[in-house]
Amino acid sequence: MLLMCAPVAAMAQTMKFGHVDAQAIMQSLPEFIKARGEIEAQSKQYENDMKAMQDEIQRKSDEYEKNRSTMNETARTEAETTLNQLMQKYQQAFQDNQQALQKAQQDKLQPIMTKIMTAIRNVGKNGGYVYIMDVAGGIPYINDTLSKDVTEEVKAEMNKVQQ
Repeated sequence: MLLMCAPVAAMAQTMKFGHVDAQAIMQSLPEFIKARGEIEAQSKQYENDMKAMQDEIQRKSDEYEKNRSTMNETARTEAETTLNQLMQKYQQAFQDNQQALQKAQQDKLQPIMTKIMTAIRNVGKNGGYVYIMDVAGGIPYINDTLSKDVTEEVKAEMNKVQQ
């Protein structure tokens, strides 16, 4: 039994394992900071647009409630139809805004993640690593004697790729 385990133990000692904090790398990149700012600005604009729509709906709803008892049937039906249309428009705008924000995030962040993954692969290949795990994935324990933190190496590789 001991003879069977010896080659595996020897092989494990010669293998290199690494770990990286891709989230920290991404958050330190100027293009990420710029993209995040653009996405936040777009989100704020959508919030303002939605608030304006809410205010309009509230104003028309208050007006309707105030005047409902004095309205004839036709005017009441028109007001209710208008309120329903405004609510539908609001709901559609909300969904459209959510989709647009998701698309903007993907469009702006995917190229950054691709650069980071390329840098991680390059560090892995050049350093002879068996694998490099991303600690953002929730690794509960890392033995620092068997796994090297290559975050700084990946940052350096990112600088090479960008130039």
